[in-house]
Amino acid sequence: MKVTKIEHLHADAGQRNFDFLKISTDEGLIGWSEYNESFGGLGVSAVIDGLASQVIGKDPTAYEAIVTLLYAVRRQASGGVVQQAIGAIENALLDIKAKALGLPVYAMLGGPVRERIRLYWSHCGTYRLAWADSMQIPPLRTLQDVVNAGKEVRERGFTALKTNVFILGKDAYLHSPGFARRGSFPELNADRHVLGALREELAAFRQGAGADVDILVDLNFNFKTEGFLKVAQTIAPFDIFWVEIDTRDAKALRYIRDHAGIPVASCECLFGRRDYRPFFEQGAVDVAIIDTPWNGVAESLKIAAMADAYEINVAPHNFYGHLATMMNAHFCAVVPNLRIMEIDLDTVPWYDELVTVPPTIRDGHLHLPTKPGWGTDVNEDAVRAHPPRKR
Repeated sequence: MKVTKIEHLHADAGQRNFDFLKISTDEGLIGWSEYNESFGGLGVSAVIDGLASQVIGKDPTAYEAIVTLLYAVRRQASGGVVQQAIGAIENALLDIKAKALGLPVYAMLGGPVRERIRLYWSHCGTYRLAWADSMQIPPLRTLQDVVNAGKEVRERGFTALKTNVFILGKDAYLHSPGFARRGSFPELNADRHVLGALREELAAFRQGAGADVDILVDLNFNFKTEGFLKVAQTIAPFDIFWVEIDTRDAKALRYIRDHAGIPVASCECLFGRRDYRPFFEQGAVDVAIIDTPWNGVAESLKIAAMADAYEINVAPHNFYGHLATMMNAHFCAVVPNLRIMEIDLDTVPWYDELVTVPPTIRDGHLHLPTKPGWGTDVNEDAVRAHPPRKR
């Protein structure tokens, strides 16, 4: 079997686009993967096109050999969008090989250690606050809206939610200065009014969700070491499942973890085992978050194995569409040191149409697919019916 063609497809997903990679073979098998170019990965499609000549004509089942080659030819520009392109190719090759074997990807990678995966409702309220119009979802503007969002999580059977920092009131907005959006940019300070707003937000979520739903808080890159620690100590009384922090400094994160009083999760923006190693060696995290579309599922399993040697749990970064959710499900099925899995539940109306088989979710858990490959394919007609928008 040989790879004959590599192409990418793109669909409107509301506040962003969804990006899909399609690899075709001379035996008619097609491999799919999902990546994301509209959030931090601008240029991934162009890099995929640049790497295509290294993949076309090769046996797609020898994915380790292909990925090793791709790393080598782009070694001087490793990481970033190059790694995201390699990860997208790796994941589509995994889909092809599993289909060729007639197996789900998780069976090809050793078989599942679990068949149902606990989920947390990610960006709970966040999309409703920041992108309600473009996503065609209910808006969130008040503390009562936050209470109602927490109640909805519980009533729909989910046992955990993750949220971000909201500034509510007449001019409500998502506090996101780390991405040059509203807030204290470029200082990234944890100002008093931000801490007060976060306390009120978490109290409202707890009121709506009740005592039995776990709450996770994602701070992204929105503060520096002092601010991250101040926020972590502020939210600790709300029985927080984890505080999620993005930083490139493993020693600083270890300092935060030592003084925060709550579990710390991080690493979702890292690439490859070498990026993760200092965070493991420093004991900087309780949970290492791994982006499997960026790293590739095979590489992500190697990162997870490293984490396990340091007694660290892992969780997938999954703010994508249904195909990526299925890809992450196979990762979660195989790793023994899984903490929990992320999923977005606030979606555009045509979300389910973009794949042939949406994930099966019952009682806040994802149940593993049994079909070969990822267990779903991209619905090309639906993707073309919702063309990407310039942003």
